[in-house]
Amino acid sequence: MAAIWHQKVDLEELNKPGEHINSLLDIRFEDVGDDWISASMPVDARTHQPYGILHGGASVVLAESLGSTASYLCIDNSTSYCVGLEVNANHLKAVRSGRVTALAKPIHLGRTTHVWDIRLHNAADQLTCIARLTMAVVPVR
Repeated sequence: MAAIWHQKVDLEELNKPGEHINSLLDIRFEDVGDDWISASMPVDARTHQPYGILHGGASVVLAESLGSTASYLCIDNSTSYCVGLEVNANHLKAVRSGRVTALAKPIHLGRTTHVWDIRLHNAADQLTCIARLTMAVVPVR
């Protein structure tokens, strides 16, 4: 199988600190394969909801950050850019601590849209959230 990436995936570059939500939440790109990419995020005070468990919105931030980056890596960014069109998530299991790891795989990589299946697991490799992200591929003007 040929890799889906339009450009070389440099995890070190993706993990450079900056003034963006990935740095604020310590989202780290972990690994990449021919048709998948993974990232992780801590479950701590930054990502808890008031009852001490992982906030569903934080899970969605991880999913959208991962899927958006994956789409960016699949396009020629001299001619196009990607923006989120729709995201949904089913939260399946509470997480109180540790890190959650997300794995994104494409469902559809079209000319104008990308759809990603993103699954989050806890440290015990239990499925905690399933998300689907749709990205619009927009021509540069």
